[in-house]
Amino acid sequence: MARNETLTLGHSPDPDDAFMFFALAENKIDTQGWRFEHILQDIQTLNERATRGELVISAISIHAYAYVLDKYALLPCGASMGDGYGPMLVVKKGVDFPRDPSSVPSWLSDKLIAVPGLMTSAFLSLRLFLPEARHVVVPFDEIFSAVASGAADVGLIIHEGQLTYEAEGFDKVLDLGEWWKTMTGLPLPLGGNVIRKDFTPAERSSINQVLHDSISYGLQNRAAGVAHALPLGRGMDTPLADKFIGMYVNDFTLDYGDIGKRAIREFLSRAHEAGLIPSPVELEFVDSQVC
Repeated sequence: MARNETLTLGHSPDPDDAFMFFALAENKIDTQGWRFEHILQDIQTLNERATRGELVISAISIHAYAYVLDKYALLPCGASMGDGYGPMLVVKKGVDFPRDPSSVPSWLSDKLIAVPGLMTSAFLSLRLFLPEARHVVVPFDEIFSAVASGAADVGLIIHEGQLTYEAEGFDKVLDLGEWWKTMTGLPLPLGGNVIRKDFTPAERSSINQVLHDSISYGLQNRAAGVAHALPLGRGMDTPLADKFIGMYVNDFTLDYGDIGKRAIREFLSRAHEAGLIPSPVELEFVDSQVC
């Protein structure tokens, strides 16, 4: 693609993604001649669009990457990794549930769980924990309401709900990122950025450099980045938004590194062995001397 054409860049309308691309959106960095159109959609929609190859660059669930290997390569920058934390199973306050994690699977066996999308990494981590989980798909920002109304017994929450669930009137049954860390010693790979393979290796590296610079600029100018992202915080104040951004925009976001790449391989390998994704996954990363 010629550099005078605009690249579609899909990401979720959440503070962490907004923070990553703050410098790009506000023209704070050199884009090396590339132009970007920011498309904000929820992660399940972006996952579905990726299966059709619709966007040039997109945030994507690591789970969904298993279904788009023919169309996209992983960019080294943009990872969302839960290092000892991640998607949570919650219930309304007052509901009795086992405090011993080993007893949770049997307790959940007859519960209906509201999940944020079948291609999300949250859902895949739930299936690894409880393969026969009974579930109903609910938009991520309606999961609290679904549990509160009794439409579901348990909610699988992502995004800022991981910080606000207590204030919303819920108790945590299990943190799947904590469970994964205990089981594997690795962070839980939740999301990443991908680029279509119809770009040359040199073009992919050039675009990756721009995205890396955007993330780096945000980390070096944190207060400005948080202020830019705050309108997407769905009621979070500045300290809470800053805490949430810190959970998912960090060293792993600049560079998966050996640990991050090993975590993805372990996550998708276990998923294939359990029959939860269709085929083994050979990771393809964009080459870069920066990330």
